Amino acid sequence: MTDFAALFPDEVVTKAFTRLVDVPGLTGKLALITIDNGHDHTRPSTFGPGGLTSLNAALDEAFAAEPAAIAVTGKPFVFAVGADLSGVGQVSQREHAHAIAQNGHDVFRRLTESKIPTFAFVNGAALGGGLELALSCHYRTVASNAGAIAFPECYLGLFPGWGGTQLLPNLIGPDAAVTVIIENALSQNKMLNPKKGLQLGIFDELLEGADFLEESLRWLVRVVNGEKTVERPEIDRGKGWDDAVARAEQIVESKTHGASPAVTKTVELIELARNNDIDAGYAAETEALTDALMSDELRAGLYSFDLAQKRAKKPAGAPDKGLARPVNKVGVVGAGLMAGQLALLFVRRLQVPVVITDIDQERIDKGVAYIHGEIDKLAGKGRLSPDATNRLKALVTGELDKKSFADADFVIEAVFEEMTVKQKVFAELEEHVSPEAILATNTSSLSITEMASKLKNPERVVGFHFFNPVAVLPLLEIVRGEKTDDASLATAFAVGKQLKKSSVLVKDAPAFVVNRLLTRFMGEVIAAVDEGTPFEVADNAVQELGLPMSPMVLLQLVGPAVAQHVNGTMHAAFPDRFGISDNLQKFVDAGKTAVWTFDESGNVVVDPEVVELWEQGDKPSTSEEVRDRALDALAEEIRIMLDEDVVAEAQDIDLCMILGAGWPFWLGGITPYLDRAGVSERVNGKRFLAPGVASLPA
Repeated sequence: MTDFAALFPDEVVTKAFTRLVDVPGLTGKLALITIDNGHDHTRPSTFGPGGLTSLNAALDEAFAAEPAAIAVTGKPFVFAVGADLSGVGQVSQREHAHAIAQNGHDVFRRLTESKIPTFAFVNGAALGGGLELALSCHYRTVASNAGAIAFPECYLGLFPGWGGTQLLPNLIGPDAAVTVIIENALSQNKMLNPKKGLQLGIFDELLEGADFLEESLRWLVRVVNGEKTVERPEIDRGKGWDDAVARAEQIVESKTHGASPAVTKTVELIELARNNDIDAGYAAETEALTDALMSDELRAGLYSFDLAQKRAKKPAGAPDKGLARPVNKVGVVGAGLMAGQLALLFVRRLQVPVVITDIDQERIDKGVAYIHGEIDKLAGKGRLSPDATNRLKALVTGELDKKSFADADFVIEAVFEEMTVKQKVFAELEEHVSPEAILATNTSSLSITEMASKLKNPERVVGFHFFNPVAVLPLLEIVRGEKTDDASLATAFAVGKQLKKSSVLVKDAPAFVVNRLLTRFMGEVIAAVDEGTPFEVADNAVQELGLPMSPMVLLQLVGPAVAQHVNGTMHAAFPDRFGISDNLQKFVDAGKTAVWTFDESGNVVVDPEVVELWEQGDKPSTSEEVRDRALDALAEEIRIMLDEDVVAEAQDIDLCMILGAGWPFWLGGITPYLDRAGVSERVNGKRFLAPGVASLPA
């Protein structure tokens, strides 16, 4: 008998309570089961072993009463958000993993196989196992104000393992199921809203949140009494299913390149659902989930999830938040695209006056117009009310004179990436702002200490490095210069939190974390091309990691000129590890932005002009050699960065790569992959993380 209490000692048990309710118009009682972990909505209900045991007991009580119907609902604002994965890291035996996988199926399918009509009243967030619980019922209502609805498992390197891969395709069709289970999850964990869930057929009725339970009960009565017939689509189990599976395979290949076994398995499980055999489907899910639970990839995914959910909320080394000063006005120096993105973010999140400035009125007007236009776009999508739209637009102004920053508490510059330019900007600002006003720089690679070195008050200068696109990538590298004081740093962290960014404290070292590692990584790939390796071989060499884009596509996204500028900074600091590619400089000088183009047949090929200008050597490498070279360089650079105290621990490196570079959860950022691939020991003689951290226990 598995001792789940020992494996899940920290489980916040979700209790299930059964009440027998008289409902007007219903002949017989309703067994209403409420699932609630005893906390408010900030701690959503999950299903660990204790929670499943409680739900099973509540179902025993419900069935014993022989009611007219059974309904399941959640606590305020939350239906349920899935399995409690907190104890998975302690699971070291396959039979324990199998028991976890089997347990969810055994409890949930009681609702599916019930002779009594079963209903899910989805009153709030329904994720993963919570959505599977709803799907296990015969009928589903959803509140119009319900929060996140999704299957996020593939994002973690997992799959819906308690019925989701079998139930959803047979409810809404395989193509829509592929969108919800695979495509949305692998597209930055995209969520559904209740209206979209209704349109897809996941839910049978959308009801207003204010009187959701009462209206759900009335709807239930109509269904039970035969007054309401729920129509379900006919499922195409032929070519439609073939096409959906083919699309799923294409999405998985393009997003993961086979790097996540559990995501690949998801496609097989959706294909199996074609037979609509719940016994066979659930048995396959159980075995596949057991395999996934016993894989290093899932442990790395859970490690990533823990970093993003916990470590990101309590940044290592951040000063006491009580030292933070209030920010009631923000200044942005620059009116270009990046400055506009920053100004938009600040006004939306802080809702304080934001003033932008630049070298001439035309640029300023263009910058303000861009920000106002983006606010209008949000309003057009229904994300801002007319009043909020007008209020935010009124808060954004542009001024040519930097005296307009006199009463600003936080000023950030987003000007040309050149030290003398940034020093001049800060010197001008210091003439106007108060001694306590934060001077922040969005530099991607330059020294904060040097930038502040000529100021009267260098202690209030901080690095505040965002990642592009600003609205999407959640990482904020907060950089402490040699003289930055605790109050300024605490203010920076407080602002980062208000901006809803995940902040990591970084030492003032060249290119900080993400750009330093990406520059070293791309530098090795480009060097291999310079030596004679074909572009195709070099660019595909690291495909097995499942990164969001290949090195050459990343170069195009970053911009070759920007990449070369950062590379120059790194070469000046560490010439033995960061080389300069003359070919890349010629590429930049020629105004080229991409290596790849399309030929007349629509095939992706190397741009002939790039072939012409890029002078290659006669020492080509194999794909394996390029991959080993790039990974060895990463392992070496990370070890050096940790030795230099650029960040507190390897976990912060991984958090930065996940949130700033979009590296996948199942990779664990990067250090768990380097550990499990043997690269860490080959290069450094030891692992970055202890066995059992982001991997199976030793």
